[in-house]
Amino acid sequence: MATKGHNEVKESLREMTRIFRPKDPKKFVKEYVRKYHIMGGYEEELTLLVEDELHKMNSTVS
Repeated sequence: MATKGHNEVKESLREMTRIFRPKDPKKFVKEYVRKYHIMGGYEEELTLLVEDELHKMNSTVS
């Protein structure tokens, strides 16, 4: 994935995480990758990104 495209995917996923607040990050990423035709092999990295974003959101709320 190109750097510019990769950063756009990450930022988009962060925004969608803040909007939808998924209960299952792995399933959320799997659906995101399928829906937006993201190349394979990035699911683990994107799942960690979603988990990190959810953790940030939960720590600011508390």
